[in-house]
Amino acid sequence: MAEWLFEAGIGEARAALVSRGRIWKARIEPADNAPREGAVARARLTDINGPRTGKVTLADRQGEALLEPLPRGITQGGTLTVRIVREAIVERGRIRLPKAVPADGSPHPGLTLRDRIAATGLPVRECRAHEPDHFEAAGWSEVLDEALTGDIAFPGGWLRMAVTPAMVLFDVDGAPPHGALSIAAAHAVAQALERHDIGGSIGIDFPTLSDKAERLAVAEALDAALPQPFERTAINGFGFMQVVRRRARPSLPERIMADPVGHAARAVLRQLERLPPPVPDTHIVPHAVAQWLLRRPELTDELTRRTGVAARIVAEEAR
Repeated sequence: MAEWLFEAGIGEARAALVSRGRIWKARIEPADNAPREGAVARARLTDINGPRTGKVTLADRQGEALLEPLPRGITQGGTLTVRIVREAIVERGRIRLPKAVPADGSPHPGLTLRDRIAATGLPVRECRAHEPDHFEAAGWSEVLDEALTGDIAFPGGWLRMAVTPAMVLFDVDGAPPHGALSIAAAHAVAQALERHDIGGSIGIDFPTLSDKAERLAVAEALDAALPQPFERTAINGFGFMQVVRRRARPSLPERIMADPVGHAARAVLRQLERLPPPVPDTHIVPHAVAQWLLRRPELTDELTRRTGVAARIVAEEAR
């Protein structure tokens, strides 16, 4: 039976949908003040970019967002209520601001990761550091490695995933026959999109298939494997297909790419939190991780609270 695993980790929440001993969906939500999808907030229009678009500053120090469409009659400096329809996304050091639309109602935050997985109706298992590591048993590190490297193996071949500002690209490699390889790859891509929460524009480069019936069979395989809603093109004569899915928040690879040192630091905190007694009071970590943690002493304080041992973070070079 499928169930969600959930960890309220130090600095981030984690969730994994597990069925038949493997992870089908992996999600990470860093602990920050960034507005989540579905949040409703008061805002002030700070810039007008065109007849339909502008930029707003959100209340309660939640940052800025792009607004489209502009309410009729509003002028720069005016206030309004907005709803976040897409969270902020970092692309190679450039931040794409959240997207917002005019809204009614009282301000409220968007659903947390814990709220969203509970809303699926599937069982949720709360995982704690003193228990067996259910995440690792299901392949958590392997999924994170996929997100980091872009290398995804499947029976008979492998995918090369590349996250670009324009789209996420999947290149299919493997041995002939290319018709069977491409059908297997279609299933693998669909699973990867769900596992890594990938939305927006997606390109898939299948091997060139000269037979129209083969191309149709591959497209039908993707249709059967990927949950709606989405739109796609046919596979062209060069083996390329484009898929477009709703994009409400960063994918797992994008979350890691947005702050790779922070991701590594939170992973270290997860390891330290799970150390069996006696827990040491000094933890030697890579220099970049140490510097990141020293700028966020509240995370080390939380590690101390959870382990019961005053934690001290030391960079490797200090040995």
